[in-house]
Amino acid sequence: MSAVAQGLAYDLTGLTVPVIALFAFILPLLQKFVKHRLFPGVYAMVVTLFAAVSATTIYSHVASTGKPIVYGFGGWPPPLGIAYEVDGFNALLGMYASWLIVGIVIFSLWYNRNLDEPEWYYTLLLGFEVGALGCFYTGDVFNLFVMIEVLAVSTYGLIAYHKNNPGSVEAAIKYAIIGATATTIYFIGLMIIYGAYGTLNMGDILSRNIRLFGLIEVGLAGTAFIAVATLAVSLSLWVFTFKAGLFPNHFWLPDAYCEAPTPVSAALSGVSEIVGVYAAIRFLYTIFPAFSPIGYAYRGVVLAVLLVLGFLGGVVGALMMFVQRDIKRLLAYSSVSHIGLLFLASAISFMPVSEEVVVIAFTAVLAHIIAHGVGKLLLFASSEIFIEAAGTKILDDMRGIGRKYPLVSMALIAGFLNLMGAIPFLGFFSKLLMYQAYMAAGQVLPAIAIVVVSALSIPGYAKAIYSLVLSAPVKEFNGIRVGAYKYFLVLLAAILLAAGIAFTHLYACIGSLVDSSLTFKGLVNYGQAFLEARHVLWGG
Repeated sequence: MSAVAQGLAYDLTGLTVPVIALFAFILPLLQKFVKHRLFPGVYAMVVTLFAAVSATTIYSHVASTGKPIVYGFGGWPPPLGIAYEVDGFNALLGMYASWLIVGIVIFSLWYNRNLDEPEWYYTLLLGFEVGALGCFYTGDVFNLFVMIEVLAVSTYGLIAYHKNNPGSVEAAIKYAIIGATATTIYFIGLMIIYGAYGTLNMGDILSRNIRLFGLIEVGLAGTAFIAVATLAVSLSLWVFTFKAGLFPNHFWLPDAYCEAPTPVSAALSGVSEIVGVYAAIRFLYTIFPAFSPIGYAYRGVVLAVLLVLGFLGGVVGALMMFVQRDIKRLLAYSSVSHIGLLFLASAISFMPVSEEVVVIAFTAVLAHIIAHGVGKLLLFASSEIFIEAAGTKILDDMRGIGRKYPLVSMALIAGFLNLMGAIPFLGFFSKLLMYQAYMAAGQVLPAIAIVVVSALSIPGYAKAIYSLVLSAPVKEFNGIRVGAYKYFLVLLAAILLAAGIAFTHLYACIGSLVDSSLTFKGLVNYGQAFLEARHVLWGG
């Protein structure tokens, strides 16, 4: 890669999040001068496209070099200042999230007629993107706290956007109260980390953990760090599972999905929850790996607990789908089930496994994040057409509405088949890869658990398809002008289908990123990038 391209990727790593934040803050002011109703949405589209191109540039650099980018804000060398560190893992998630938010803005433009003050909606949506990309890119556990708060505050506002709806306000308050408690708990964990390590930089903590582990093993250091690290990780993981909506910390999720504007429901499912999944993986596989003071034993117990909770979440979500009458609540419990699958696969190291197995498992995790996020955007975007045409979210009152919109119905069915894990959609191959990872590890029960969760979810999806598309219409429905918007839905369905057909290539791409970021080689890359950045920014 040329020096120009390398410099561009480096600069964009530091500029992208602050630039989006700047444009988000000035949107309400610009709306005072440009009073056209569509201006905020078009403005947000331009900003999110900038973010997506920037994230793609960063991803391309990291994927081609196999080395993380470390950006020290203000020229301060880590760990003295805030630093972003982007490896293959978070580079892919950043690109995925930014393009998904572009899709959410397209959805929001169609939904625009339901927005009474669109400038505030799009300001919050851009703030949501700031928080999400900041969480993915940061290399500092305190800055992760700050960005989780940015993401959370934006989410609270988006959920309560329809302020005249008491249900929206109630859902936002419920999420905000527990969310504020959760971030306070995480802050306590940060204080423990800083008090013990004297640093909050992820790469620096990793380096110190490796040294401490060696000293503890040979008896040259006390074991106090074991208790300290264990407590800090325990507090942090509870917060991350809450943000992800992992059972039993999913209690806020159905109401939030159901009462938020439908594009926001898609954003929660495809981006916000994934931040919690990412943070848990980053803590357990990068900052506090097996050879750290928490040791193999505690880390193994934590991963085993996450495996069990993932399975329970998958089962509970699948069973609850089948009894739902509200289409958005059904999709909410679908997310509970899929988040369970992601944690079930992420817990692959609860017993010692080879690095080849780790690569298979996390390739499956990343592929399933994409399959689930794009699938949920497709389903929420399709369902909103039916909701507006029927004037209700209740499935019994929407029977047969899909017959009025055949192309939308085809896209909707494709989205459900993808989440169901039907061949040849991407969702099938991501689930198959989860199963293969556990079989390769010799762990038959978790492999069976993935099959069980997938099978239990089928009746819920089939119920929705039957009610919306296959049933005879129960009444005369309103006509909704879909226009070119239906082709956006077809495009999303085509992406899921094409990704499944080309999964061999996708597997190679994602697998190389996982190998360079979440294996032992990845830890070396992450720690070495931190040390090199510190050396350079200290002036050699």
